[in-house]
Amino acid sequence: MTLIETVAGPVEHTELGRTLAHEQLLTVSEPLLTQFPHLYDREAMYTAAVETVRGVQAHGVRTIIDPCVAMLGRDVAFHARVAAETGVNLVVATGLYTYNVLPPYFQWRDADALADALVHDIEQGIQGTSIKAAFIKCATDEPGITPDVEKVLRASARAHLRTGRPIMAHSHAATRTGLEQARIFREEGVDLRAVQIAHTGDSDDLGYIEELLDLGVWIGMDRFGVEGLLSLERRAATVAKLCARGHTGRMMLSQDYSAFNDWVPADKLALFAPAWSMTLLFETVLPRLAELGVGHDQIDEMLERNPAAWLSGS
Repeated sequence: MTLIETVAGPVEHTELGRTLAHEQLLTVSEPLLTQFPHLYDREAMYTAAVETVRGVQAHGVRTIIDPCVAMLGRDVAFHARVAAETGVNLVVATGLYTYNVLPPYFQWRDADALADALVHDIEQGIQGTSIKAAFIKCATDEPGITPDVEKVLRASARAHLRTGRPIMAHSHAATRTGLEQARIFREEGVDLRAVQIAHTGDSDDLGYIEELLDLGVWIGMDRFGVEGLLSLERRAATVAKLCARGHTGRMMLSQDYSAFNDWVPADKLALFAPAWSMTLLFETVLPRLAELGVGHDQIDEMLERNPAAWLSGS
């Protein structure tokens, strides 16, 4: 048995149950939340988070993996309050989210200094609490591997090697950044079986996806509902094809939804992702996967066994 850290304390990996592998309670412009708190209604944010969690619990979800980290508004006390109210297992991360440059403090310091900060969240606790990070989050997007992004990737790899915590790497599938992320992790000595390349499902290029899978990584098919990047139908068809080709055991399903999100105004988001919700997977996607020939056992593997195996290293 392997214990997985949650905001309420460690849980046996075999007890995680049905798991959403990539969802957020909050995605917030972090400096604004700190400097202009009057712009936010914290109780409304809390209510939205609780209602969203209860919505997925009605579909049997027991665990949510939440990759909100520094620069995305991470607030583990908020998460702990939601977990206490709902009973959900909330698995949280350490990391620093940037597509381009780091905050000045880390611009002037090396990757090992950043790794030290990540390790502190894993071994000591996050934001002065006893809540510990269960995984490491990093990101590479359309700007590619900038010097500071490379520093974050290498720091994430070094924190993994020091602690054993797995890595989740936000990727930009259109520019195939998952391959570059994997290269850097491998240069640092990471066993790629500990790495999840998130947002791989933004592409239906089977050549790219299988090139990633051949490296041994996990892949996140985790943005169902974000129609502006790839339609639900194409996403579902890609998952079905990969299942038919024997890759069920390396995929995780999710939606990358945020219960509260201030990055995009609601009217604009409705154009980009009109049906997006944390329950879309259960209401629409799973029935469509069944129509495409994906079996119940395969669904269970992607929603239960695979997230637990990635988190536990089993």
